Amino acid sequence: MEITSLHNDLVKETVKLQQKKYRTEKFLLEGFKAIEGAYNAGIETDYVFVKKDKAGDYTFLGDKIILTTDAVLKKISTTDSAPDAVGVAFKKEYDRKILKKSQKVVLLEGIKDAGNLGTILRTCAAFGVDAVVLYGDSVDLYNPKCVRATVGNLWRVPVFEMKNFAELNELFADFSRIATLPRANNYLKNQKTDLPCLVMFGSEADGLSTELQNFATDSVKIEMTNEVESLNLSVSCAVVLYELFIQ
Repeated sequence: MEITSLHNDLVKETVKLQQKKYRTEKFLLEGFKAIEGAYNAGIETDYVFVKKDKAGDYTFLGDKIILTTDAVLKKISTTDSAPDAVGVAFKKEYDRKILKKSQKVVLLEGIKDAGNLGTILRTCAAFGVDAVVLYGDSVDLYNPKCVRATVGNLWRVPVFEMKNFAELNELFADFSRIATLPRANNYLKNQKTDLPCLVMFGSEADGLSTELQNFATDSVKIEMTNEVESLNLSVSCAVVLYELFIQ
């Protein structure tokens, strides 16, 4: 199949997925890493627009390939420089029972930056996290910037969205619950990890809510020089998760 017109109906439908309100069931995959990562994770792909001279790189997609031009790829992509391929896939839903069986869980409250979220999810995959909870009002998991930032690792760790504290309390009542706070009394290097463990991070702007601070059984801070007030959230996550789950 081949589509080269910018006014094609499928092209128009694909462009809509750049906006959150249209991503109810499907989302965009941009570039080889994202498309290959989704395929290897068993994510159901609807179709993939591929630049004609790059079709050989995507033979694993079979009849999902739609040959196209640079102009079409530029229109449907959210990046400044259009990739060789842009696909559309179906969202994946996970069973909440996974959380009950998990040993290492990360909670992110009110995360607003899509790039940060994607980088954190990639970090969670690298450091053996079993599941991630997006709590409160967070950025869309399927924001194209977030999907790109995971570099194909979006589906290596199940992600759940929650807004209800009662549900959170029920699921993690038996977990040790560590709050990461810039003014905690306990340094990260002194923290013992008791599994199952829930590690909670707040947004860079607001930090963890009082509700979650009170929910914590422990709190830690990263030891740093006095000249630096704080770290980027994704960097903080990497340091904390390495120390708690790898060291």
